[in-house]
Amino acid sequence: MDVFVYGTLTDPDRVAELLDDWSFGPDAVLRGAHRVDGRYPTLAPGGETAGRILHTTEIAALDRYEGVESGLYRRVTVPREADAGDGEPVQMYVGDPAELAVVDAAADWPDGPPTLDALAELVSAEGVVVPTLE
Repeated sequence: MDVFVYGTLTDPDRVAELLDDWSFGPDAVLRGAHRVDGRYPTLAPGGETAGRILHTTEIAALDRYEGVESGLYRRVTVPREADAGDGEPVQMYVGDPAELAVVDAAADWPDGPPTLDALAELVSAEGVVVPTLE
């Protein structure tokens, strides 16, 4: 499975602590959302986020690391541009802005940070795509 990573999982040493079966694919960019930092990073609408593609079969280990069961992060599917890799969608984690203590004045959050449900839906539905970089 391919996962777009943009935070601590871009560090090979960190990934090696978590996973046995993994490799990095190409660098990639997420279009349609930008990284915002709090306790851990998450995404906000608009812009771009640099990252890389992580190949692994150990998605359950990543879910545990990202706190999916506790609601800290949610794994979502985002499209990959047709000419990038095999064109298959990639997985990606988005974090709950409230739980991560995110403050980003540049984010388009007129009523405050969205709920995790709203942010996950935005990233999945708003044409966010992951093209790989050569």
